Amino acid sequence: MKKRMLANQLEVSEIGLGVMGFSLSFPPFPKKEEAIEFLKEAKNKGINFFDTAEIYGPFKNEEIVGEAFKDCRSEVIIATKFGFKYKNNEVVGLDSSRENILRAVEGSLKRLQTNYIDLLYQHRVDPNVPIEEVAMVMKELKEQGKIRYWGLSEASASTIRRAHKIFPLTAVQSEYSMFWREPEEKILPVLEELNIGFVPFSPLGKGFLTGTIKPDQIFGEGDFRNTIPRFNNPEYLKANMKLVDYVKTIAKQKNTSPASIALAWLLHQKDFIVPIPGTRKLDRLDENLSASDIKFSDSELKEIKKHLDQIEIVGHRYSEIHEKAIDKD
Repeated sequence: MKKRMLANQLEVSEIGLGVMGFSLSFPPFPKKEEAIEFLKEAKNKGINFFDTAEIYGPFKNEEIVGEAFKDCRSEVIIATKFGFKYKNNEVVGLDSSRENILRAVEGSLKRLQTNYIDLLYQHRVDPNVPIEEVAMVMKELKEQGKIRYWGLSEASASTIRRAHKIFPLTAVQSEYSMFWREPEEKILPVLEELNIGFVPFSPLGKGFLTGTIKPDQIFGEGDFRNTIPRFNNPEYLKANMKLVDYVKTIAKQKNTSPASIALAWLLHQKDFIVPIPGTRKLDRLDENLSASDIKFSDSELKEIKKHLDQIEIVGHRYSEIHEKAIDKD
Protein backbone atom coordinates (compact mmCIF):
# COMPACT_ATOMS: atom_id res chain seq x y z
CA MET A 1 0.00 0.00 0.00
CA LYS A 2 1.32 3.41 -0.98
CA LYS A 3 1.69 6.03 1.75
CA ARG A 4 0.83 9.70 2.00
CA MET A 5 1.80 12.42 4.44
CA LEU A 6 -0.66 14.53 6.39
CA ALA A 7 0.90 17.96 6.98
CA ASN A 8 4.38 16.50 6.41
CA GLN A 9 3.99 14.96 9.86
CA LEU A 10 1.89 11.84 9.85
CA GLU A 11 2.50 9.05 7.33
CA VAL A 12 -0.55 6.92 6.58
CA SER A 13 -1.74 4.45 3.95
CA GLU A 14 -3.13 6.49 1.08
CA ILE A 15 -6.51 4.83 1.61
CA GLY A 16 -7.68 4.43 5.18
CA LEU A 17 -10.67 2.65 6.67
CA GLY A 18 -13.68 4.29 8.27
CA VAL A 19 -14.88 1.98 11.03
CA MET A 20 -18.18 3.71 11.89
CA GLY A 21 -20.33 1.14 10.08
CA PHE A 22 -19.42 -1.58 12.55
CA SER A 23 -21.59 -0.01 15.24
CA LEU A 24 -23.53 2.97 13.84
CA SER A 25 -25.67 4.16 10.91
CA PHE A 26 -25.70 1.04 8.74
CA PRO A 27 -27.27 -1.96 10.53
CA PRO A 28 -27.28 -4.89 10.90
CA PHE A 29 -23.92 -4.77 12.65
CA PRO A 30 -21.47 -7.68 12.71
CA LYS A 31 -20.54 -9.48 15.89
CA LYS A 32 -17.62 -7.94 17.72
CA GLU A 33 -15.39 -10.90 16.96
CA GLU A 34 -16.14 -10.66 13.24
CA ALA A 35 -15.42 -6.92 13.22
CA ILE A 36 -12.09 -7.46 14.96
CA GLU A 37 -11.04 -10.10 12.44
CA PHE A 38 -12.00 -7.81 9.58
CA LEU A 39 -9.86 -4.98 10.94
CA LYS A 40 -6.90 -7.33 11.31
CA GLU A 41 -7.33 -8.48 7.71
CA ALA A 42 -7.53 -4.85 6.55
CA LYS A 43 -4.18 -4.25 8.23
CA ASN A 44 -2.74 -7.33 6.55
CA LYS A 45 -3.81 -5.87 3.20
CA GLY A 46 -1.78 -2.72 3.84
CA ILE A 47 -4.14 -0.30 5.57
CA ASN A 48 -2.59 1.34 8.61
CA PHE A 49 -5.00 4.27 9.08
CA PHE A 50 -8.21 3.56 10.99
CA ASP A 51 -10.90 6.11 11.81
CA THR A 52 -13.20 5.71 14.80
CA ALA A 53 -14.99 8.01 17.28
CA GLU A 54 -16.41 8.10 20.77
CA ILE A 55 -19.92 8.66 19.41
CA TYR A 56 -19.93 5.58 17.17
CA GLY A 57 -22.09 3.32 19.27
CA PRO A 58 -21.58 5.33 21.44
CA PHE A 59 -18.31 3.89 22.78
CA LYS A 60 -18.55 0.43 21.19
CA ASN A 61 -16.56 1.29 18.08
CA GLU A 62 -13.42 2.30 19.91
CA GLU A 63 -13.54 -0.96 21.86
CA ILE A 64 -13.49 -2.92 18.60
CA VAL A 65 -10.52 -0.96 17.28
CA GLY A 66 -8.67 -1.26 20.58
CA GLU A 67 -9.11 -5.01 20.76
CA ALA A 68 -8.07 -5.48 17.13
CA PHE A 69 -4.77 -3.64 17.45
CA LYS A 70 -3.73 -4.00 21.08
CA ASP A 71 -0.90 -6.36 20.10
CA CYS A 72 0.40 -4.24 17.19
CA ARG A 73 -0.34 -0.72 18.39
CA SER A 74 2.82 0.84 16.96
CA GLU A 75 2.01 -0.50 13.49
CA VAL A 76 -1.27 1.40 13.05
CA ILE A 77 -2.45 4.99 13.04
CA ILE A 78 -5.65 5.44 15.02
CA ALA A 79 -7.82 8.53 14.66
CA THR A 80 -10.71 9.17 17.01
CA LYS A 81 -12.94 12.11 17.90
CA PHE A 82 -14.50 14.05 20.79
CA GLY A 83 -17.11 16.78 21.04
CA PHE A 84 -20.41 15.43 22.35
CA LYS A 85 -22.00 15.11 25.75
CA TYR A 86 -24.09 12.16 26.83
CA LYS A 87 -26.79 11.14 29.23
CA ASN A 88 -27.44 7.44 29.77
CA ASN A 89 -25.26 6.73 26.72
CA GLU A 90 -27.43 8.96 24.54
CA VAL A 91 -26.08 12.07 22.80
CA VAL A 92 -27.65 15.22 24.22
CA GLY A 93 -25.61 17.91 22.47
CA LEU A 94 -22.25 19.37 21.56
CA ASP A 95 -19.65 19.96 24.25
CA SER A 96 -16.04 20.92 23.60
CA SER A 97 -15.40 22.33 27.05
CA ARG A 98 -12.02 21.49 28.53
CA GLU A 99 -13.65 19.26 31.13
CA ASN A 100 -15.53 17.24 28.52
CA ILE A 101 -12.52 16.94 26.22
CA LEU A 102 -10.42 15.51 29.05
CA ARG A 103 -13.21 13.09 29.97
CA ALA A 104 -13.51 11.96 26.36
CA VAL A 105 -9.78 11.46 25.91
CA GLU A 106 -9.43 9.36 29.04
CA GLY A 107 -12.34 7.21 27.93
CA SER A 108 -10.94 6.81 24.42
CA LEU A 109 -7.51 5.82 25.70
CA LYS A 110 -9.06 3.15 27.88
CA ARG A 111 -11.30 1.73 25.17
CA LEU A 112 -8.52 1.82 22.57
CA GLN A 113 -6.20 0.04 25.03
CA THR A 114 -3.43 2.53 24.40
CA ASN A 115 -1.63 5.39 26.12
CA TYR A 116 -1.70 7.73 23.13
CA ILE A 117 -3.99 8.74 20.26
CA ASP A 118 -2.32 9.34 16.91
CA LEU A 119 -4.87 11.83 15.58
CA LEU A 120 -7.62 13.41 17.68
CA TYR A 121 -10.37 15.34 15.92
CA GLN A 122 -12.94 17.72 17.28
CA HIS A 123 -15.94 15.91 15.80
CA ARG A 124 -18.11 19.00 15.37
CA VAL A 125 -17.32 22.63 16.07
CA ASP A 126 -19.00 23.76 19.30
CA PRO A 127 -20.35 27.30 18.83
CA ASN A 128 -20.29 27.82 22.60
CA VAL A 129 -16.55 27.18 22.98
CA PRO A 130 -14.02 29.35 21.09
CA ILE A 131 -11.87 27.18 18.85
CA GLU A 132 -8.82 28.89 20.33
CA GLU A 133 -9.66 27.32 23.72
CA VAL A 134 -10.01 23.91 22.11
CA ALA A 135 -6.63 24.33 20.41
CA MET A 136 -4.99 25.15 23.74
CA VAL A 137 -6.37 21.95 25.28
CA MET A 138 -5.02 20.00 22.29
CA LYS A 139 -1.61 21.56 22.87
CA GLU A 140 -1.77 20.52 26.51
CA LEU A 141 -2.66 16.94 25.57
CA LYS A 142 0.17 16.84 23.05
CA GLU A 143 2.65 18.00 25.70
CA GLN A 144 1.36 15.25 28.00
CA GLY A 145 1.92 12.65 25.30
CA LYS A 146 -1.75 11.65 25.17
CA ILE A 147 -2.16 12.73 21.56
CA ARG A 148 0.35 13.03 18.73
CA TYR A 149 -1.62 15.27 16.37
CA TRP A 150 -5.00 16.92 16.17
CA GLY A 151 -7.59 17.93 13.63
CA LEU A 152 -11.06 19.27 12.96
CA SER A 153 -14.12 17.72 11.35
CA GLU A 154 -16.68 19.63 9.26
CA ALA A 155 -15.05 22.94 10.15
CA SER A 156 -15.31 26.12 8.11
CA ALA A 157 -12.30 27.79 6.49
CA SER A 158 -12.27 30.60 9.05
CA THR A 159 -12.39 28.15 11.98
CA ILE A 160 -9.52 26.18 10.46
CA ARG A 161 -7.41 29.34 10.24
CA ARG A 162 -8.16 30.37 13.82
CA ALA A 163 -7.39 26.92 15.22
CA HIS A 164 -4.21 26.48 13.19
CA LYS A 165 -2.86 29.83 14.38
CA ILE A 166 -2.99 28.69 18.01
CA PHE A 167 -1.79 25.09 17.58
CA PRO A 168 -1.08 23.74 14.07
CA LEU A 169 -3.55 21.23 12.66
CA THR A 170 -2.43 18.02 11.02
CA ALA A 171 -5.69 17.12 9.30
CA VAL A 172 -9.22 18.24 8.57
CA GLN A 173 -11.95 15.71 7.96
CA SER A 174 -15.05 16.53 5.93
CA GLU A 175 -17.31 14.88 3.42
CA TYR A 176 -15.90 15.03 -0.10
CA SER A 177 -16.64 12.98 -3.19
CA MET A 178 -17.96 13.28 -6.71
CA PHE A 179 -21.34 13.45 -4.96
CA TRP A 180 -20.36 16.36 -2.68
CA ARG A 181 -17.72 18.74 -4.01
CA GLU A 182 -18.27 21.81 -1.85
CA PRO A 183 -14.84 21.56 -0.13
CA GLU A 184 -13.23 22.50 -3.44
CA GLU A 185 -14.48 26.06 -3.07
CA LYS A 186 -13.02 27.14 0.28
CA ILE A 187 -11.61 24.22 2.28
CA LEU A 188 -9.07 22.71 -0.10
CA PRO A 189 -7.39 26.05 -0.90
CA VAL A 190 -6.96 26.83 2.81
CA LEU A 191 -5.58 23.37 3.58
CA GLU A 192 -3.11 23.62 0.72
CA GLU A 193 -2.01 27.08 1.86
CA LEU A 194 -1.51 25.99 5.48
CA ASN A 195 -0.10 22.53 4.67
CA ILE A 196 -2.88 20.62 6.43
CA GLY A 197 -3.92 17.13 5.34
CA PHE A 198 -7.46 16.37 4.16
CA VAL A 199 -9.32 13.18 5.11
CA PRO A 200 -12.58 12.83 3.17
CA PHE A 201 -15.28 10.72 4.79
CA SER A 202 -18.11 9.25 2.70
CA PRO A 203 -15.81 9.26 -0.35
CA LEU A 204 -18.25 6.88 -2.02
CA GLY A 205 -21.23 9.12 -1.33
CA LYS A 206 -22.60 6.81 1.41
CA GLY A 207 -22.65 3.98 -1.10
CA PHE A 208 -24.21 5.98 -3.91
CA LEU A 209 -21.09 5.99 -6.09
CA THR A 210 -20.69 2.21 -5.92
CA GLY A 211 -23.49 1.88 -8.45
CA THR A 212 -25.34 -0.63 -6.26
CA ILE A 213 -28.14 1.73 -5.15
CA LYS A 214 -31.24 1.68 -7.35
CA PRO A 215 -33.58 4.61 -8.18
CA ASP A 216 -36.37 2.97 -6.14
CA GLN A 217 -34.07 1.83 -3.30
CA ILE A 218 -35.67 1.25 0.09
CA PHE A 219 -33.16 1.31 2.93
CA GLY A 220 -33.50 -0.92 5.97
CA GLU A 221 -34.71 0.14 9.39
CA GLY A 222 -32.11 2.17 11.26
CA ASP A 223 -30.15 3.00 8.11
CA PHE A 224 -28.84 6.57 8.44
CA ARG A 225 -29.66 7.27 4.81
CA ASN A 226 -33.36 7.24 5.66
CA THR A 227 -32.81 10.65 7.28
CA ILE A 228 -31.01 12.18 4.29
CA PRO A 229 -33.03 14.07 1.64
CA ARG A 230 -30.74 12.89 -1.15
CA PHE A 231 -31.68 9.31 -0.32
CA ASN A 232 -35.16 9.40 1.23
CA ASN A 233 -36.70 11.46 -1.58
CA PRO A 234 -37.33 9.16 -4.61
CA GLU A 235 -37.31 12.11 -7.02
CA TYR A 236 -33.90 13.28 -5.81
CA LEU A 237 -32.51 9.77 -5.87
CA LYS A 238 -33.69 9.21 -9.41
CA ALA A 239 -32.43 12.61 -10.62
CA ASN A 240 -28.97 12.05 -9.17
CA MET A 241 -28.57 8.72 -10.95
CA LYS A 242 -27.09 10.62 -13.90
CA LEU A 243 -23.93 10.98 -11.83
CA VAL A 244 -23.77 7.24 -11.21
CA ASP A 245 -24.33 6.57 -14.90
CA TYR A 246 -21.38 8.80 -15.74
CA VAL A 247 -19.11 7.12 -13.17
CA LYS A 248 -20.10 3.74 -14.60
CA THR A 249 -19.08 4.97 -18.05
CA ILE A 250 -15.61 5.90 -16.78
CA ALA A 251 -15.35 2.57 -14.97
CA LYS A 252 -16.09 0.71 -18.18
CA GLN A 253 -13.40 2.67 -20.00
CA LYS A 254 -10.87 1.84 -17.28
CA ASN A 255 -12.04 -1.77 -16.90
CA THR A 256 -12.76 -1.36 -13.20
CA SER A 257 -15.64 -0.61 -10.82
CA PRO A 258 -17.48 2.67 -10.11
CA ALA A 259 -16.22 2.62 -6.51
CA SER A 260 -12.62 2.33 -7.66
CA ILE A 261 -13.12 5.24 -10.04
CA ALA A 262 -14.64 7.43 -7.34
CA LEU A 263 -11.74 6.81 -4.96
CA ALA A 264 -9.08 7.13 -7.65
CA TRP A 265 -10.56 10.47 -8.68
CA LEU A 266 -10.22 11.70 -5.08
CA LEU A 267 -6.61 10.56 -4.87
CA HIS A 268 -5.84 12.56 -8.01
CA GLN A 269 -7.28 15.83 -6.68
CA LYS A 270 -4.48 16.61 -4.20
CA ASP A 271 -1.55 14.63 -2.87
CA PHE A 272 -2.53 15.48 0.71
CA ILE A 273 -5.94 13.77 0.40
CA VAL A 274 -6.46 10.43 2.19
CA PRO A 275 -9.99 9.04 1.83
CA ILE A 276 -11.44 6.71 4.46
CA PRO A 277 -14.15 4.59 2.80
CA GLY A 278 -16.03 2.29 5.13
CA THR A 279 -16.89 -1.31 4.38
CA ARG A 280 -17.48 -4.59 6.20
CA LYS A 281 -16.90 -6.89 3.24
CA LEU A 282 -13.51 -8.14 2.12
CA ASP A 283 -14.38 -8.05 -1.58
CA ARG A 284 -15.41 -4.41 -1.24
CA LEU A 285 -12.22 -3.71 0.67
CA ASP A 286 -10.16 -5.15 -2.18
CA GLU A 287 -12.22 -3.12 -4.64
CA ASN A 288 -11.52 0.07 -2.71
CA LEU A 289 -7.81 -0.62 -2.45
CA SER A 290 -7.56 -1.23 -6.19
CA ALA A 291 -8.17 2.51 -6.65
CA SER A 292 -4.49 3.08 -5.86
CA ASP A 293 -3.54 1.49 -9.18
CA ILE A 294 -5.81 3.60 -11.38
CA LYS A 295 -4.19 6.48 -13.24
CA PHE A 296 -5.82 9.51 -14.83
CA SER A 297 -4.02 11.81 -17.25
CA ASP A 298 -4.37 15.56 -16.91
CA SER A 299 -6.63 15.59 -19.95
CA GLU A 300 -8.83 12.86 -18.46
CA LEU A 301 -9.15 14.76 -15.20
CA LYS A 302 -10.04 17.92 -17.08
CA GLU A 303 -12.72 16.06 -19.01
CA ILE A 304 -14.14 14.50 -15.83
CA LYS A 305 -14.31 17.88 -14.14
CA LYS A 306 -16.12 19.30 -17.14
CA HIS A 307 -18.75 16.56 -16.94
CA LEU A 308 -19.12 16.79 -13.16
CA ASP A 309 -19.62 20.55 -13.40
CA GLN A 310 -22.49 19.95 -15.79
CA ILE A 311 -24.30 17.48 -13.54
CA GLU A 312 -26.65 19.16 -11.07
CA ILE A 313 -26.93 17.27 -7.78
CA VAL A 314 -30.24 17.79 -5.99
CA GLY A 315 -31.18 17.38 -2.34
CA HIS A 316 -29.40 18.21 0.92
CA ARG A 317 -26.73 15.83 2.22
CA TYR A 318 -28.05 15.98 5.81
CA SER A 319 -31.35 16.34 7.58
CA GLU A 320 -32.23 19.82 8.81
CA ILE A 321 -31.12 19.09 12.37
CA HIS A 322 -27.76 17.76 11.22
CA GLU A 323 -27.24 20.69 8.87
CA LYS A 324 -27.49 23.05 11.84
CA ALA A 325 -24.52 21.31 13.48
CA ILE A 326 -22.19 22.08 10.57
CA ASP A 327 -19.75 24.95 11.03
CA LYS A 328 -20.09 27.41 8.17
CA ASP A 329 -18.39 30.69 7.25
